[in-house]
Amino acid sequence: MSIADNLIAFTFAATLLTLTPGLDTALILRTSTVEGRKQGLRAALGINAGCLLWGAAVAFGLGALIAVSQLAYDILKYCGAAYLAWLGMNMLVRPRQSLGAVAAQGRSEANWFLKGMLGNLLNPKVGIFYVSFLPQFIPQGQPLVAWTFGLVGIHVALGLLWSMVLIGATQSLAGVLRREKVVQWMDRATGLVFVLFAARLALSRR
Repeated sequence: MSIADNLIAFTFAATLLTLTPGLDTALILRTSTVEGRKQGLRAALGINAGCLLWGAAVAFGLGALIAVSQLAYDILKYCGAAYLAWLGMNMLVRPRQSLGAVAAQGRSEANWFLKGMLGNLLNPKVGIFYVSFLPQFIPQGQPLVAWTFGLVGIHVALGLLWSMVLIGATQSLAGVLRREKVVQWMDRATGLVFVLFAARLALSRR
């Protein structure tokens, strides 16, 4: 395939991947609905920052190490599962009563960026996916590092665009979705999703 064909094929495949609902979608929807557009954007930026860091790791060889080392894969997998379970259990056990708990904006803003980024970084399947997926779209003879970052950049751009759509879709219903009972339901539902993803990650095999 030509360079253009590779880019078109990758963009199509990455678009399908981005549109598939998963943990990132749940986090963005819950955060933007309960805490507002800015916080949802920070969570989205954190998730995509994690993608960029995974892209760098794959480009410079760490991703390949995780792909071939069972020990490295298991350590990262269990750390990721523990982190997701911790986030999920906090939401299940201590759901917010209202948005008044978000008054300390500076602290919350930093937290959601970090939570989004760490949730992505501690999932070894992202690294495995990049290791196995990206090389298929790098033309023979082209610089590996530059193409890896370029393809990851396309994935991140698609992810940010989809995040904007998700965040925008929540705003028309924000008045209803921010009521006390709905806030509690959203926290518990998202917490349950996180716990289920943690169990799935912990029990998963390559």
